[in-house]
Amino acid sequence: MLARIGLEAQEALVCTMVLVAATGGGISDREIGVMSGLVQTLPAFRDFSTERLRAATDAAVGLPDEADGLAQQEGLRMLEFIRHELHLDPLITAAIERGARARHQQI
Repeated sequence: MLARIGLEAQEALVCTMVLVAATGGGISDREIGVMSGLVQTLPAFRDFSTERLRAATDAAVGLPDEADGLAQQEGLRMLEFIRHELHLDPLITAAIERGARARHQQI
């Protein structure tokens, strides 16, 4: 495959889903399965092949490993960017962030 600069919209959405899910620690096979199901059924991904999904997911899963301990901070910055760009209500985004933290808590 030839190297290229930038992501197509569908690839960016997949990477965003994976990185947000991984924020706060790891991503489970179940979460990857749920995201795969969404990509296979949502109209925005109509022309997005399984091979492209696998490549985008693998690339996104590998990104936090390259951040050398900064992955959580970068993930929080990405959530802030998404909140700002989509003009999301602060209470809704706080609930999403709290849910993400709770999902990764250990007893």
